[in-house]
Amino acid sequence: MSWFATCRPAGTACVSNCCRTSTPRAAATSFAFSASAPQASPAHPPRYRPNRPRSTCWTPPQAVVHVEGDLPMNPVAVAQNLDKPGENTANNPVAIVDRETGAVPFLYCLEYMRCFSMRSDDEGVTWTKPVEITPAFETFRRDYDWKVLATGPGHGIQLARGPHKGRLVVPVWLSLGTGGHAHRPSVVATIVSDDHGATWRRGDIAIADTPPVRWPNETAVVQLADGRVMLNARSESDAHRRVVVTSPDGATGWSAPHFDEALVEPICMGALIRAGLAKDGGRNRIVFSNPGNLARRDGREAPGKPRDRVNLTLRMSEDEGATWPFARRIEEGFSGYSDLAVARDGTILCFYERGSTDGASIYKTGRLTVACIDPEWLAAGRPGTKPLMNTDQH
Repeated sequence: MSWFATCRPAGTACVSNCCRTSTPRAAATSFAFSASAPQASPAHPPRYRPNRPRSTCWTPPQAVVHVEGDLPMNPVAVAQNLDKPGENTANNPVAIVDRETGAVPFLYCLEYMRCFSMRSDDEGVTWTKPVEITPAFETFRRDYDWKVLATGPGHGIQLARGPHKGRLVVPVWLSLGTGGHAHRPSVVATIVSDDHGATWRRGDIAIADTPPVRWPNETAVVQLADGRVMLNARSESDAHRRVVVTSPDGATGWSAPHFDEALVEPICMGALIRAGLAKDGGRNRIVFSNPGNLARRDGREAPGKPRDRVNLTLRMSEDEGATWPFARRIEEGFSGYSDLAVARDGTILCFYERGSTDGASIYKTGRLTVACIDPEWLAAGRPGTKPLMNTDQH
């Protein structure tokens, strides 16, 4: 396994997002997207760095979103003194690889109340002009009168099989904005596109804020081998386990939510990726990443309250998420948000934040790092396996 430090955001809170294109070219491109939130800045634009397979060199960061002028601020953020004039926020980037067209649709939000879509047809060299797709979210209001919206974070997916093959699916969360940080209470849903991202429409509410599930939000998505779509969500439930639901089409007919006892929830973003499919000659493999920890340094482990973001762990399932017997810890120290991609040769890419700059805050990132993982090394791991220590190679 190898690591590459892609940037040093110097005390910012970051959202990680990565994907790999699939094109007729000999070499596809891997993208690492991030959105940072400094304490004081006129704008916090999502940025990305492309990389060619087997290369240790990433291009310099490039801004994908350009925020100009003073934007209308989210009223619920203003009410809680979370927003100040001149501090525009572009948040929650979501990239999707369209394997039918070779394009990379890209969604992001402004001020947690508007959503936009753009696209690259040349592997990130250029991007189309953003198109606002907030009207797709307005239709949720009859079920949930949200004041805060957010996509992902993490990557979206394109359905690869079944009657809705080609559909783009993006998890979203919505909040009334009346609770802490204007992010609570909340529910999870999806938006989908059946025309390669030209238009978007809402799906059903997938995970409601209904006990024992409390305040579900940031959600990962994967298509199962039988064609169903599985969501795996963060929440602030007392169970401190990931919340899971499935749907036949990624938009409707969601199953009753249940807690996955094998996947601990420190209250942090997690990621999913398909790393193999039996019908394609491999094994049915799904990989999950998040900080695998339920302890706090101060010993104050109250139910439903955040735990320390340490021990970034990759877990692998070979039975479509029913069990997760394979596990490797890839970062013992601070490690927060992460996302996953799979290179053409099968290498698993884990893009994650690590290294708190002040040694104390779980919300300040020292580096954004890409770990390259051999899936067979992961398959040889079991819970408790001594990790291959990160020696800060970059």
